Amino acid sequence: MPTICFCVIVINFTFELCADASTGGITPDFEDIKTLRKETDKDIMVMIRPRGGDFCYSDEEFEQMKSNIIMIKNFRIDGFVFGILNEDNKIDFERNQELIELAKPFPCTFHRAFDRTSDAENSLQIVIDLGFKTILTSGLDSNVDDGKHELKNLVKKAENKITIMPRGGLRSTNIKEIDSYTNATYFHSSAMIDDSGIANLEEINRLKSMINSEK
Repeated sequence: MPTICFCVIVINFTFELCADASTGGITPDFEDIKTLRKETDKDIMVMIRPRGGDFCYSDEEFEQMKSNIIMIKNFRIDGFVFGILNEDNKIDFERNQELIELAKPFPCTFHRAFDRTSDAENSLQIVIDLGFKTILTSGLDSNVDDGKHELKNLVKKAENKITIMPRGGLRSTNIKEIDSYTNATYFHSSAMIDDSGIANLEEINRLKSMINSEK
């Protein structure tokens, strides 16, 4: 079953589509992408990740990522979500750059691989230099509550160069606090409130209304 993560964006919202939520998400089946496109006119960002686990990929896995981007560009999607690291958990500039070039003209988001790096400010600059439009991050921590101090710093450092989108443990119970503390404009949540692996519609609506009421 595909996993739809919900991205709150002030008034509108975007779907991030992936599969296998238990692994943190992988590239969804092509048919699931086509089905979601038929059912919504909202923006769809598709995750490009060949497997769960770390974010350092073999040559074969990297070729799979490239092939998936080339194919999925034909499905009327609105962007891609991915991130590749080296074995030392530093951002792999060359491979990320190659994927961004393949993805053009679609915008790309650097996903939670960012939180595996050890130097937030240095990683931020690299991602900006690569041309990513957004970073999904918990502030180099396991969730937004623990990483809110770094998130606030990243939002400030990013200025108008890139969007910092807090993610990880973000729910209607804490989104107002994270919004107020970090000054972020965009927020990412799976909107899952149980073990079903499915975004909860009521939780989505709560998230939207809470953010919109603050703007």
